[in-house]
Amino acid sequence: MRSIWNGAISFGLVSIPVKLVNATESHAISFRQIHTEDNGRIRYRKVCELEDREVGQAEIGKGYEDADGTIIPITDEDLSHLPLPTARTIEIVAFVPADRIDPLQMGTAYYLASGGAPAAKPYTLLREALRRSNKVAIAKYALRGRERLGMLRVVGDAIVLHGLLWPDEVRAPEGIAPDARVTIRDKELDLADALMDTLGEVDLESLHDQYREALEEVIAAKASGEALPEAPAPAAGGKVLDLMAALENSVRAARESRGAQGAPSEAEVRPLPRGRTAPKEAGGKKSTSTAGKTAAAKKTTATRKSTAKAVEGRKKTASKKTTAKRSGSRKRSA
Repeated sequence: MRSIWNGAISFGLVSIPVKLVNATESHAISFRQIHTEDNGRIRYRKVCELEDREVGQAEIGKGYEDADGTIIPITDEDLSHLPLPTARTIEIVAFVPADRIDPLQMGTAYYLASGGAPAAKPYTLLREALRRSNKVAIAKYALRGRERLGMLRVVGDAIVLHGLLWPDEVRAPEGIAPDARVTIRDKELDLADALMDTLGEVDLESLHDQYREALEEVIAAKASGEALPEAPAPAAGGKVLDLMAALENSVRAARESRGAQGAPSEAEVRPLPRGRTAPKEAGGKKSTSTAGKTAAAKKTTATRKSTAKAVEGRKKTASKKTTAKRSGSRKRSA
């Protein structure tokens, strides 16, 4: 993986050469803007408003617009003189428990790769110190023209840097919650607890982007001239008039979808003690819920494979048709 930044971690008097590597990637399908009459690409050109001509990337630099509209040019050489100790250093300023970090602050994630053989020992030392302490490191660093706040934690055998928003960049949730006074009964909370317990946990590896897969099917069908797939009927909406009935129906539906064996026809709801978790079955056997999850994961994998084959087949068919059309055109022109 290509690094996007080279520098060092400052850990007290210890300096650890590192390289910054993107830890995430996007698989989203992107579209081009086109002219609907002839499918021609719509492009954006960078034009100098003084000379009224298009300029290349080599001619483009940075500039700061002052309050009176004056443009102050800023070069890379100017930025190299920033009076910041974090210009090429990830400076650790504190170690805190991970639960002290509000998820609202978390942003882009990067892997920190060790910068050569000399970095191996101090890199491993910091990694193991973080692992043993069950804490994360809070650090400052500079990237893309600004100083940033970050968090270092251990993932596997690597150190990961999460970009953090500065505390004053997180808005307070004022006016977000409903302002009406609402009373929640214990039985409603018990039903909500029962629904949460029935839904249980999920294997995150089994989750996938169904929208992207459906979009690939539509694109493949369009490319091959086939009929577009049928869209599912929209789910019935409306206001929830009876919260208790909705909760009971939700518990029943969740149990049926999990494939509960011997489940009664009507939802059986029992109050759960606060803080209590569902007991594990004796003998280390997998619970019905776990079996349901495994079956769902297998079904998801099979669906992915069949979708991929269908998309590939449609692409090949479209390619053959395109080749045949081109061949026919050449013969007619000859």
